[in-house]
Amino acid sequence: MIKGANVDLASLSEDVDSVALGLSWSSATGDGDADVSVLLLGADGKVRGDADFFFYNNPAAVDGSVQLLGKTPTADGSEDRISLDLTAIPPDVERIVVGASRYGGARFGELDGLRMTLADRAGEVLLGFSIEDAGVESAFIFGEIYRRGGGWRFRAVGQGYETGLAGLATDFGLDVEDDAEAETAAPVLEATPEPGPEPGSDGAPETEKPAEPLPAVPRQPDRRTPAEEPSPAPARRPRTARKKVTLPRVARKSLAENDSWRQARLFPVSSLKSDRERETRATSILLSVMAQVPEFGRRLTAAFGAPAGRMETFTEVSLPHGDSPKRPDGVIRVERAGKLWTALVETKTNGNPLKAEQVQDYMDIAARRGYEAVITLSNDVALEGSPLVDVRIDRRRKHKVALRHLSWAEVAHQAQMLIRHEGVGNAAHAWLLQELLHYLRHENSGCHGFQNMGPAWVPVRNAIDTETLCQGDERALEVVESWERLVRQVCLRLGGELGRKVLPVQRARRGTDPHSRRAALADRLCRDGRLYAELRVEGTPGILAITADLRTGRLRTSIEIPAPEQGYPLAWAKRLVRQLAEAPADLHVETLVEGQGGGPRGTLERLRPEPGDILPKDGARITGFRLSLLKGMGSTRGNAETGFIRSVDDAVHRFHAGVVAHLERRPSRRSGAETPTG
Repeated sequence: MIKGANVDLASLSEDVDSVALGLSWSSATGDGDADVSVLLLGADGKVRGDADFFFYNNPAAVDGSVQLLGKTPTADGSEDRISLDLTAIPPDVERIVVGASRYGGARFGELDGLRMTLADRAGEVLLGFSIEDAGVESAFIFGEIYRRGGGWRFRAVGQGYETGLAGLATDFGLDVEDDAEAETAAPVLEATPEPGPEPGSDGAPETEKPAEPLPAVPRQPDRRTPAEEPSPAPARRPRTARKKVTLPRVARKSLAENDSWRQARLFPVSSLKSDRERETRATSILLSVMAQVPEFGRRLTAAFGAPAGRMETFTEVSLPHGDSPKRPDGVIRVERAGKLWTALVETKTNGNPLKAEQVQDYMDIAARRGYEAVITLSNDVALEGSPLVDVRIDRRRKHKVALRHLSWAEVAHQAQMLIRHEGVGNAAHAWLLQELLHYLRHENSGCHGFQNMGPAWVPVRNAIDTETLCQGDERALEVVESWERLVRQVCLRLGGELGRKVLPVQRARRGTDPHSRRAALADRLCRDGRLYAELRVEGTPGILAITADLRTGRLRTSIEIPAPEQGYPLAWAKRLVRQLAEAPADLHVETLVEGQGGGPRGTLERLRPEPGDILPKDGARITGFRLSLLKGMGSTRGNAETGFIRSVDDAVHRFHAGVVAHLERRPSRRSGAETPTG
């Protein structure tokens, strides 16, 4: 579509009651990011109230009509996705405005490929709109969906604002607190419940609900007569500053007589002996928790087009198919306004692969019975352009079925985000999620995420050692795909620990398909003997890079931080060493010099007494510093203690906790103490 064009959604598909919007962009430097927002407007072009403004501090409507689903990695970067249930939009809402905003002085002109897509509930893209004229704007309206003649239409808008999210929101009748104003407001604290019952009248576990942000205190006049009444507190306004959360509370001391006693668990795993038992137990536990904890169930199904409604889940179902019935592992049914959304579930645990013929049967059954989706669940991680199973989808069918995939690592990530960082509204629900998370992490559950680099891993490593690996070798491409799956799982685990977005950075030319990009990486592996990856961790000053050198058997984790804009080089070096006071002594510090790349370097242990040794002797201009840690990597393909997968996961977590976390703090002007950056 072109800017200003509009189209009737009903003309694009017969089923547009629920649509998924995607907002995407990319950056040549890999550091581009923005946040999406949605506004519901009445006939006067204004919001009806603060609840009609959806953004990172208010990501979902109570009725499920609007849900911000967060970022999903793509071949060119990442895509923010939004789910809209148009049947649940209140009748007095005339327009739905979809936009995005940048922060910290960043502008949309610094990004490439600004694009918005609209897809039906099966995931088929119905339309797209690209913005080509972005400049100094820090907020953009990508498009809007509006009522016309009893139906819904879409208009490609492409209008920008130089005043950011606050300016965009104000234009539609909102009174907002910007970032600076919000710093004076009380932070939103989140206390996470501990597993098991806590002291209380009924023995039920207790948790603290998120505290409401306090409104800014109005300035009172200096004098007031006794007859005057205090001014009423101003109405609460949406905060464009991000919410803050605390870490979980310290665990209470156990009442056990000795350390060998094990706490009673809702979902025991000690009796599991076969893969079939693991699959049956894991499916039943997951589906039952999804049905009992609405926040968790919606989080896992919203991205698949499911509405927010009453959810019921089933196991051990039997459905007719040809001569013999088929028995999928589970069924999910969501009811809203008399309509049903349904999905079949096929589960694998313990690293067992999905079977194409089995999934194909479920796709055929779902199409005949009017099911909306087939959801596969396994330890593997899905990649764009590289499906886990080869399934034929009949596009001629009037009823479309979406094939979706979840990894156990993603399930654990979503549970962790809720109970550790975002909170749930019910104490018993929090305890259920904690028990689910304990089950998934148990070594006997079989739900451990991506665990095997595949059959090509050892032959490729041996060929690199003997220098016999040639470009175009299909085994190198298999290793690159396994590496990409591992990197995405590392992002999920680190993001769950931090409560922040962690996404892989994929540097590729716009328009490059995933297969071509991976083929180029495979050729690079054959040439250099190294695997590369970059992660963007929200709130960090740079990109976290990982290099696995298969020739030397060493892992390098590193980050480049820019030099300050003001001050003197010696002061920069001293400040950096102070920030890294608790970092590992074997941390490598390298100065980046303009026009030369690398400059002086040394370990942190050597630089602590003499920070000036890191400065170039010729007075060359310093552009930044590179911090690196090296460690040996596991040699086996699996996730054993000495395995390659475990060593990569440990290296990233050690580097972030020991190095990057210290860079996210700045010295206080008053006392010199370290304080978190906002």
